[in-house]
Amino acid sequence: MSNIELDKLLQGNRRALAKAITLVESKLDRHREQAQDILEQLLPHSGNSVRIGITGVPGVGKSTFIEAFGLYLIAQGKRVAVLAVDPSSPVAGGSILGDKTRMEELSRQENAFIRPSPSEGALGGVAQKTRETMLLCEAAGYDVILVETVGVGQSEYQVAGMVDFFMVLMLPGGGDELQGIKKGIVELADALVINKADGESEVLAGKTRQHYNNAMNLLRHTSFWTPRVMTCSALQNNNIDSVWGMIVDYYFQALENDAFATKRARQNRQWMHQLVDEMLHIGLARHPRVREILPALERDVAEGRATAYGAARRIMDAFQG
Repeated sequence: MSNIELDKLLQGNRRALAKAITLVESKLDRHREQAQDILEQLLPHSGNSVRIGITGVPGVGKSTFIEAFGLYLIAQGKRVAVLAVDPSSPVAGGSILGDKTRMEELSRQENAFIRPSPSEGALGGVAQKTRETMLLCEAAGYDVILVETVGVGQSEYQVAGMVDFFMVLMLPGGGDELQGIKKGIVELADALVINKADGESEVLAGKTRQHYNNAMNLLRHTSFWTPRVMTCSALQNNNIDSVWGMIVDYYFQALENDAFATKRARQNRQWMHQLVDEMLHIGLARHPRVREILPALERDVAEGRATAYGAARRIMDAFQG
């Protein structure tokens, strides 16, 4: 990207932002180098947003909620970026990338930016380049970054490691529904929001909230914040303002307790270590000696002639030697 295009990005130009994100997502080595150069230049302009992770069981209405939430924030004068991670096909590797069609009204807003990205099998339900994309969106002047993840799963914890506030959307139902959620993901949640609390489900949603409140009191994971449970209806636009009010409350409490900067610093360190792991994996896969011995070692392990540990040890010896 040229300096002119970088200036456009800093001015909030959506086309320039989209081009930069495409560069960041590229798997070509020369594009990766260009992308890192851009990120280093833009780093002083990033970090000024509120980063919110949103996940939930299939059918909970994540896209409907995000559209209603995004429209509310825009009405409050905010610029909103939505990073929606679509599941990749394990067969063909492609993804549906249908979030723009599911958020039709939000996508037409001048102060909204929606970027669907394939997860490409990345752990944690988030695209591999989601962190870099967040930085680019912040540099482009977006005040709130919403990261919509693939769904609730054991590895979904990674989204909590890159956002300021982590929200799990739930459906109205009995307290027994907690048994169907991965405990780890609930332990990381800063809030449970019960969506579709309208019509006949409104009373049920209220009862569900009571059940969840009792459970969440035992799952406090910060010294200053007890995870909250709320009800809302994205379809009817009910209580969306209260959800934002809760997040603002969390934000200021975190600032008062010096927890905000500490959390982001910890996340950046973890990100660095994760990138080191990824770079080592890439270097290992490209090493000529490793590529030479790998097929035979895979056969030996598959046919029981060698242990997995022994084969892994030989691969590492070849890599280091």
